[in-house]
Amino acid sequence: MGNHLYYGDNLTVLRGQIRESSVDLIYLDPPFNSNASYNVLFKGPSGSGSAAQIEAFDDTWHWNDSAEEAFGEVVRSGNAAAATMLRAMRSFLGDNDMMAYLAMMAVRLLELHRVLKPTGSLYLHCDPTASHYLKILLDAVFGKAGFVNEIVWKRTSAHSSAKRWGPVHDTILLYGKTPDILWNRTHEKYDQDYVKRFYRHSDERGLFQIDNLTGAGRRGGDSGKPWRDVDVDAKGRHWAVPVALLQRLGLNGEIEGMTTQQKLDFLNENGLVYWPPNNGMPRLKRHLDYQPGVAIQDIVTDIAPLSAHARERLGYPTQKPVALLERIVSASSNPGDVILDPFCGCGTTVHAAQKLGRAWIGIDITHLAIGLIEKRLRDAFPGVQFTTHGVPQDIDGARDLAARGKYHEFEKWALSLIAAQPGNLSKKGADRGIDGNLYFGTKHEGRGIVSVKAGDTVGVSMIRDLRGVVEREGAALGVFLTLAEPTKPMITEAAGAGQYELPGFAPVPRLQIVTVAEALRLRDRAVRLPARRDDAFRRAAREEDRGAQSALDL
Repeated sequence: MGNHLYYGDNLTVLRGQIRESSVDLIYLDPPFNSNASYNVLFKGPSGSGSAAQIEAFDDTWHWNDSAEEAFGEVVRSGNAAAATMLRAMRSFLGDNDMMAYLAMMAVRLLELHRVLKPTGSLYLHCDPTASHYLKILLDAVFGKAGFVNEIVWKRTSAHSSAKRWGPVHDTILLYGKTPDILWNRTHEKYDQDYVKRFYRHSDERGLFQIDNLTGAGRRGGDSGKPWRDVDVDAKGRHWAVPVALLQRLGLNGEIEGMTTQQKLDFLNENGLVYWPPNNGMPRLKRHLDYQPGVAIQDIVTDIAPLSAHARERLGYPTQKPVALLERIVSASSNPGDVILDPFCGCGTTVHAAQKLGRAWIGIDITHLAIGLIEKRLRDAFPGVQFTTHGVPQDIDGARDLAARGKYHEFEKWALSLIAAQPGNLSKKGADRGIDGNLYFGTKHEGRGIVSVKAGDTVGVSMIRDLRGVVEREGAALGVFLTLAEPTKPMITEAAGAGQYELPGFAPVPRLQIVTVAEALRLRDRAVRLPARRDDAFRRAAREEDRGAQSALDL
């Protein structure tokens, strides 16, 4: 029940954790950009964006055993259209990176179709590199009738290209499981040029434009009778009173018992009738503040991409603006509905879902992403409730993660406990004894080196090695973060390093040994720093949380 964040392969999670026909809306932004690596940017000691980049995941897809297995699963899935289409694509493309990507996506799209409700929608966000292939796959999985929209989002203002039109857009493909998809009329604001052109009048209610109060043709009832000495029938027209406007003004059950002339009187008394100075036909005032805006269109130009200095930017290069996801969530779900993002990255989808009162499920294969999302949600929505799956919650879980051979993931998870930044610039090459960094001080001038050990055996030589790295790097202190309990010689060796003192603060041990058990219990308080800097990830702005209005029962 509630909201769920999963660390793991989304295919495994979908098959093992998500019930059939249980999700109202799916948004996914699966990475594909051949030979590109996506990185999470962390703040450097100055507090600004550091040039150091920590590799979160590499989205270069290769044809290998995993791709072959995914291809075989689609062929054996029972979905004849998907199998036929994937075979045709392989015949055309061959066994290459693109085909690997499509095979891995096809098997996941089948599962996403399974978990979607009959009234549910799927939005797949992609760039032109693969959008045409993905659209064919979606046609096969959802059926030709499942296609609803191809939405174009202008993701950058301009791009200079030598021999082609500047590529400035992404594509979002919208598919429905059935023709009965949920749809809420959603609007975008009028642009300023439109407002200046059409809203040229003003009164105490604000800007307004003049619209008709009449419709073409004569009528025999009240709508054809004169009102305030204006004979509408003589003009070959009839009165057309907007009922929605009357309802907005507070009339509901009374409307049916009112004559057309009484309705017009009500509008006039409320200052919504415009009387031309030349005694022309009275007109309706449509005030800007009372208009919902323009119904959303399939070309989105009013939501700008995130600039490098945008307040909501968290340092994730592929991060999408919350406004874009809010529009999607608002249009295709209701409060309390379940939103799923199987490639949730830095968590923009779950952020929008939480903000708009939806229940949500987020899945990502990297611990860095999961840690970033957890922090983002807690910063933006104090008191938010969700369950994280697949990430150790106790010391037994920590040992299990280490025993599964996922050392890099264990290392990143352990560092997140004490709010340290991963120290490796990439998974290629030696780490030079620096698994993580801690920055502190009133001007962020202090640096601590973190060494993480996941083995069952640790010894005093490891403390000496850490001391050597601290001295080599000119760092203020070192933290030895260990799954195993330290020995007495290790504790003695660490104490022999003395203390570090930052002017104005109490001294702290220069070398500190922290067990994972202590870090699980105390989190960042497990490390003694003279002046804590708690921004390994950038802080998300606080939001007004509407809260999910119904629980999610998986």
